[in-house]
Amino acid sequence: MAQISAGAADKGGDPGGWNAWSGGSAGLEAMALTHPATASSARPGNSAGFAASATIICFNEAACIGKCLQSLEGFAEIIVVDSGSTDGTLAIVDEFARRGFPIRLIEQPWLGYARQKQFALEEAREPWVFSVDADEWLDDGLRASLPRLMAAEGSVSGWKVRRSLTLYGQSKPVSEWTRPEHILRLVRRGRARFDAELIVHEGLVADEGETPIARQGVLRHERSLPLNEQMKKEIVYARLKAEQRLKLGRKPSNLKLVFSPPIYFLRIFFFNRFFLSGWAGFIHAATGAIYSLMTESLHRQLYYARRMESDEAE
Repeated sequence: MAQISAGAADKGGDPGGWNAWSGGSAGLEAMALTHPATASSARPGNSAGFAASATIICFNEAACIGKCLQSLEGFAEIIVVDSGSTDGTLAIVDEFARRGFPIRLIEQPWLGYARQKQFALEEAREPWVFSVDADEWLDDGLRASLPRLMAAEGSVSGWKVRRSLTLYGQSKPVSEWTRPEHILRLVRRGRARFDAELIVHEGLVADEGETPIARQGVLRHERSLPLNEQMKKEIVYARLKAEQRLKLGRKPSNLKLVFSPPIYFLRIFFFNRFFLSGWAGFIHAATGAIYSLMTESLHRQLYYARRMESDEAE
């Protein structure tokens, strides 16, 4: 059972994880531990007073979580679920709590992406919940639109927000003419969930009702990594996606192995208009194509390796 208390200390764990795919069911049996975080009811002096919860899962996010938390000023509560940070993340969270941000910091051993986010979602107490990643932040336009979005009629279960990237080597986000992602992030409590069966590429799913796109403002994604670090992440995600396909009983496809990588590149570079970002956009699209190739290749290799093991066992 999760517990909350006051004051913060550093610990260790793996939510974003290079080894997330190996965490599996062990994490599900672990109890949620308490980090000494301040659960303050005070609000910063210039709070806008949103009747909403914000949820964040994190692990070693000291480089970016401060900007994320600052953009959540005015939320009625901010739930931070940490799976063992050791890099100063918790000191930053504690500092925001001391400044009056209504933070509840919970230590929860890693459950997997979807289940960790669902855990955080279930901790929310406010009528609306905004699920945000530690390397994202709400710009002024999106923050200003929140009262209007949350005043929507009951048929609206949630809002998809536009998410914009900042590419490595660039100080500004990509051109406004690129196509932003539309991701369901602001939802009515109890009307949406994360699919616990998904190992990777988890996202909120509304069980009923409408989920229109919020056209004002953007959710900024700021983690722009050098290629060697980005490819480490892509390898993990590709492995997770391949494992997910095998779990669903899907067989590898020769056609997808050949055509999916170039189609992935063309979709990002031309259809999503990342050609407007020059060589940084080209690298971004090429990285996506490599991720696609690794996914299809790992799916194929793991499928036949397991089939051989099964044949040998017989």
